[in-house]
Amino acid sequence: MRTAILAPSIRVVRASARLRTETSWLDSWHCFSYGRHYEPDNTHHGLLVVCNDDRVRGSTGFGDHAHEEMEIVTWMVEGVLEHRDAAGAHVLCPGLVRRLSAGRGIRHAEMNPAGWAPCRYIEMWVPPEAGGLDPGADIADVSGALARGGLVPVASGAGHDEAVTLRQPGAVLRAGRLRPGEAAEVPDGPHVHLFVVLGDGVLDTSGLAGAGKLFEGDSVRLVAAGAPVFTAGPSGAELLVWETA
Repeated sequence: MRTAILAPSIRVVRASARLRTETSWLDSWHCFSYGRHYEPDNTHHGLLVVCNDDRVRGSTGFGDHAHEEMEIVTWMVEGVLEHRDAAGAHVLCPGLVRRLSAGRGIRHAEMNPAGWAPCRYIEMWVPPEAGGLDPGADIADVSGALARGGLVPVASGAGHDEAVTLRQPGAVLRAGRLRPGEAAEVPDGPHVHLFVVLGDGVLDTSGLAGAGKLFEGDSVRLVAAGAPVFTAGPSGAELLVWETA
């Protein structure tokens, strides 16, 4: 079987170009088609099918609802998020990363328990390698690894230490909290999705049309684009970078 050769490409999606769902308690910005929003040419990048930037008001959230056949990764940015399902409850805060395997089916609720403070988190989905798996969760504290600098694997199907385990060997999520002026090399993969959570910086993609300056909420979709370097701006930057088959 011959392996397809991917043509190198870079696509920058600005924060303002994202799809948006806004209610009295939720402000959600979608990198890809989601819910009632559908764009036929914007359904995924590699294996990544959802990357939602959610802000939830205090004492509100998502009531009991169902998922199936997805690996759901939650990255907390601000505040706390309480998760409840049949197996119990846990609370997420910045520094923790969680993988929720929906498997053949799970029902859960996610609420901001704070009486006044909003919370913000990034929710991302990739499909599992196989269907019909038992649902389950994996949570890791990656704050120590992040403090060492650079991009750190925080969710991985490739066996990285300190990362939560994905049931998808073709996917790795790296996170970075880069100090002002700190540079980090982005992985060289067939499909790489870079999302600027906080701060700003410059992505140098020498040899291809450069992405240049990036700001909070911007994303870059790279295909076989080598290993570009991201350099954080004067306020630093927080990044989420998916590498998928």
